[in-house]
Amino acid sequence: MTRRSVGLLASGALVLPALLGACGGGQTSSSPTVQSSSSPTQSSATPSAASPSSSPAKDVTEKDFQAGNFPAAPKVDNQWYPLSPGTQYVLQGNANRGKGNLPHQVVFTVTDLVKVINGVPTVVLWDVDTNEGEVEEAELAFQAQDNDGNVWLLGEYPEEYEDGKFATAESTWFSGLEGAKPGVLMRADPQPRTSSYLQGLAPKIEFQDKAKVSKTGLRTCVPAKCYNDVLLIEEWNPLEPESGKQLKYYASGVGNVRVGAIGDPEAEELVLTKVIKLSPEALAKARAEALKLEKHAYKVSPKLYGKTPSSTQG
Repeated sequence: MTRRSVGLLASGALVLPALLGACGGGQTSSSPTVQSSSSPTQSSATPSAASPSSSPAKDVTEKDFQAGNFPAAPKVDNQWYPLSPGTQYVLQGNANRGKGNLPHQVVFTVTDLVKVINGVPTVVLWDVDTNEGEVEEAELAFQAQDNDGNVWLLGEYPEEYEDGKFATAESTWFSGLEGAKPGVLMRADPQPRTSSYLQGLAPKIEFQDKAKVSKTGLRTCVPAKCYNDVLLIEEWNPLEPESGKQLKYYASGVGNVRVGAIGDPEAEELVLTKVIKLSPEALAKARAEALKLEKHAYKVSPKLYGKTPSSTQG
């Protein structure tokens, strides 16, 4: 099983001014359509003149997880993957979910809820995947940043739907339960030529996504803005080599701004179209929807979700 949510970044409201504005001298795309990437180095993202960090990067991996190395109140401010409660990201593009290459949208919301997983207080993320106007998946993801600045994934609850009705939540997993272990979503100092790392491990559902920093200093333009010094990370599931790779582009201070694919039958390609700062009222609605999803999770997954404490407002 390869995780398809942008969940990493990776879900409306008050739009940030001018969709974060336009990049000086750059041209903002007028369409959310993503141009195909034939390789991790060839796409609409092109190298900029930025120089990589001269300081050595620490190859943090899943083996470095320590529950005691996290703050009592979750705060994710990693420059490549910031998660500010009340922020919502809208990504649009196309994906082939078995019915051809159709319009696809992911709305990713950082809630103000906190859930303790494997002894770690995590930020609760809510994202909704829509394919050709029909919701196919709604997910809660649980992420936290350690005291060194690395962001971790500690569990996911993805509900899948068919014809608008709940079908399954069989891909649920939580660190510390049924042999599952947390993984690294974003290193504090991601650099090329460093080791690959697991983004999470859940043997029972064959979840074993891996990632590797591919390039830094790229430039890409999406409807929201043009970005320089973009980071590219490749993701794949070694248990499913036929599923190819996902390419995720991250902009400093924003997060995931583009998703591409290599050899992936789903060919999911997305671009960031909006970054929204939710009003207090809109955030309350998002919180209620996330709690509604959690309530259903306790009902349909008593042997797994039922072993976790309830989410609380942070």
